[in-house]
Amino acid sequence: MPASPSTARAINDRLALRLLQQEGPLTAGQLKQLTGLSRPTVADLVERLTAAGLITVVGESGEQRRGPNAKVYGIVADRAHLAALDIRTEGVAVTVADLVGRVLAEASAPIGDDTGTGPAVEQAVALVERVVKEAGADRLHTVGIGAPGLIDPASGELRDSSGLPEWHRRLVAALQERLPEARVSVENETNLAALAEQRDGVARDRDTFVLLWLGHGTGAAVVLDGALRRGASGGTGEIGFLPVPGAAALPSSTDCEGGFHSLAASGAVVDLAAQCGVPTERGQEPSAVGVVRAAAGLVRSAVRDARGVETGAGVSVSPGAVPAARFLDALADRVAVGVASVVAILDPGCVVLGGEVGQAGGDDLAARVRDRIARMTPLPTEVRTTTLGGSAVLRGALLTARDRAQEELFTPGERPVRRW
Repeated sequence: MPASPSTARAINDRLALRLLQQEGPLTAGQLKQLTGLSRPTVADLVERLTAAGLITVVGESGEQRRGPNAKVYGIVADRAHLAALDIRTEGVAVTVADLVGRVLAEASAPIGDDTGTGPAVEQAVALVERVVKEAGADRLHTVGIGAPGLIDPASGELRDSSGLPEWHRRLVAALQERLPEARVSVENETNLAALAEQRDGVARDRDTFVLLWLGHGTGAAVVLDGALRRGASGGTGEIGFLPVPGAAALPSSTDCEGGFHSLAASGAVVDLAAQCGVPTERGQEPSAVGVVRAAAGLVRSAVRDARGVETGAGVSVSPGAVPAARFLDALADRVAVGVASVVAILDPGCVVLGGEVGQAGGDDLAARVRDRIARMTPLPTEVRTTTLGGSAVLRGALLTARDRAQEELFTPGERPVRRW
């Protein structure tokens, strides 16, 4: 059946808005060319969207032509303001952006382990309020939150998880109470990182891939045929609980120690570096990111120095390179155990090493994991390094908030002309 006139108008409006979001400001002529619609139809939709407060004239085309320059239309960016939060065990980061995703203000703050639940929630809420004020936003339309742990697929709420701070769950509830006009949603941090890598990162050319998060903890996100898969209980990718060889015991339903977490989480990585004799900065507490980055740097320097020796430059190889290479080899052995398990079950064709530790290891770690996977499985698998690192969670939260706000504001039908 042919679409009714009102349905056809709604479809055309959505198409034009999506093009303006993806391509940026456009003239009516460019909208005509990109949509294939007639000139009168484009003129009508421009008038409707302008009256609805969704688009406005943002300039004039610079084309050399006879007569007046063509008006350039863009989405009204301040039609709605968005916030994204990245909640970690040790703190929270906040970004506030406009409707097209342009960041207006951002900040982060640590929250100590000894901070009580109530004070921790108040610190985080105060940070959100401060960033909103700095962004010049009167109110928030949509808030996207990334947090560790399981998200209940029925309620969309962060489930109570042992080992994670109680203030995480309380913060989500507090934001919903303090921002009654905002749409607040929470998603697993690794899932958001995968969405960010798919949209803006190293997996833009992949419809199917797995992101393995390597940071304070471990996790995995599964994207199959372009869609994020969460599982029956929201637990797809809880790879920290995966029983693995080399662990002292089996994990339990309440504790992932003994699983893959005990091999590849930050504490285990630091211990492994010490066992391999990787040097650390004197007087500083070693971090997983620091030791992995230092080891990768030493290995790269050794490769350059070795090439200098081969060419007769007479450069000596740093003695720290030997334990650094040994450490990266041992870490790759551990990471490959988790990757091989994922590959055997899902055959994703591509695994992204994400998180701060994955980023610190770079191509040196990814290449080692790739070599081991090639020996462990007949299934061809690319191993890539994140291009977003730890910022992927915040980026993914902002993308989902923007999508949700645009989905509501761009929905066909009566649009009240108001600002959020």
